[in-house]
Order: sequence, then structure tokens, then C-alpha cells
Amino acid sequence: MAPPHGNDTDISGYESRHSRRAVLAGVAAVGALAAAGCTRVATASTSNGGDLLQRLRAQGVVRLGIAGEIPFGYIDRNGRLTGEAPKLAEAVFKRLGVDQVQPVPTEFGSLIPGLNSQQFDVVAAGMYVTPERCQQVIFADPDYQMLDSFVVRKGNPKGLHSYRDVVAKKAKFATGTGYAQIQHAVEAGYRQSDILIVPDQVAGLNAVEAGRVDVFAGTAVTVRDVVRKSAKTEATKPFAPLVGGRPQVDGGAFAFRSAETRLRDAFNVELRKLKKSGELLRILRPFGFTQAEMTDLTAKELCGGGKSG
Repeated sequence: MAPPHGNDTDISGYESRHSRRAVLAGVAAVGALAAAGCTRVATASTSNGGDLLQRLRAQGVVRLGIAGEIPFGYIDRNGRLTGEAPKLAEAVFKRLGVDQVQPVPTEFGSLIPGLNSQQFDVVAAGMYVTPERCQQVIFADPDYQMLDSFVVRKGNPKGLHSYRDVVAKKAKFATGTGYAQIQHAVEAGYRQSDILIVPDQVAGLNAVEAGRVDVFAGTAVTVRDVVRKSAKTEATKPFAPLVGGRPQVDGGAFAFRSAETRLRDAFNVELRKLKKSGELLRILRPFGFTQAEMTDLTAKELCGGGKSG
């Protein structure tokens, strides 16, 4: 997954809560408020697992790096922070003795640099755990797992159910800037230079509806949600893309600075309690997540031998 950003802003004719302009307006407003406060956090201790948890408890607020992507972490039309990751952060950090969360909006590609340069305390953006990212930050265990899905025209006239189908049938293919689905398509043999890159799922939906592409690829939850009000398109059944020749199920998680193992471990303890009680699904369900997206995957598994803390 990745946040909505890029140059293709063709979202006319689709007025919904997914309006990119509304999301960005909210991000700008909240970003200004964040900037008016403190744009950086104090430098963390690098010994004994870090001291960020203690400092967050003392100040009573945790700064969340978000990327303005529905449904993972965004500002709604009323200027309120919402999304699966911020709502989960509220629940976990309250249990950890930190009562408030404050959003720090940024581009998706700036989340890890922003975290490591002390601009916020944690990344709360539904970020996929990958070996490459595990070399730069440490992750909590995933709070969700995710398959891919396609937006296609009603009836799926080209019969597109996998990236191999897209390649074999020479379908016109689109996905979002920085999305994991770019690499999934390339792994199947699709030329990266032929991929139409759009800013988000709304622009992808519009591209399919207008016939500019045959298929838009995204996460199952975003695709499910974006086609709800479309009479011209449908979502394909979720599927696991092939990575290295094997089906891969991705997982999204909170990211922390490498030194802050104490905070990461405490977060994991509370996350496991929420999973066991079923509270996690209750928190995520309003954002389109189902029982199928609940997971026992660990960060260590998804880091694939990379640094997991």
C-alpha cells in the first residue's frame, strides 16, 4: 500500500468521502496546527531500549506520522484525525498511559525519514512490513494482513483475476505511486514503463470507468471500498500476489525508531491483548476491515531475516 500522491488528479464526477481535495485540505489544516506547536521531538536515548515511552507518558501526547491515505490514516472532511491506524493508536497508547494522539501529516515517502529525524514519534499509516524497511526502522507486529484486488469494469470482461492474467491478456494496467502493486505486476512480467501511475484509488477508479485502463490494482480493503458507489466497476476476489514465485500475504504495522525497542515491545503487548479479545477487529471494522484481514503474522516473519528488533 501507499498513500495517494502524484500528478494525475482526475477525480471529477466522483463526489464521496474519498475526495482527495477534502483529505488534503484537512491534512493542510492539521499540519499547520502541528507546525505551530513543536515540529520535532526530543532526541531519544539509544541505550536500554530507549526512553521514549517514559517521555510520552510524561507529556501525555504521542505524535503520529500519517500519509493522508484512506482508510489507513487521514484527516476527514471535518478536520478530524481518523483511519485504522490512528484509531488503533488511540486505543493502544491510552493503555500505555498516553491519553492524546497528534497527527503529523506528510507524504508516504517521507514517513521513515521523518520518523528517523525526530519529526514524530511513530509511523501510524498502515505501512507494509518489508525487509528493506526493516533495515531502517523497527516494526510492531502487523495489526492487519492484506491481499491484493483489482478494480475492473462490470462483469470483468477481460477475465482479470491475477497479475499473470494482466500480462497474458495485455491489459492496460494502473496502480498508485509507490504502491507495492507496482512490484507485484513487474514480478509477473509486466513492463514497469507501461504501468499508468495515478495518485490514489479514486483516480484509479476513474481511469477504469473512463476506459483509459482495463484494471487498477490496490489493496483489497481500498478496492472494496472505492467501488461501492460505482455503477460501472466491480472489485475482483482478493488474491495473494506471487513474490519470488510464491504467494505473498502482506502485513501492515506501526513503525518505530530502531533504538525504541522498549516502546515497540510495550505496544506489541497491548496489541496482542486487543487481538485476543476481539477488540482489534471492532476498532478496524468501520474502515472496511473484516475477519479475513486479522492476522497472527509477526514482524520477524515479514522482515525476512532483516532487522526486526
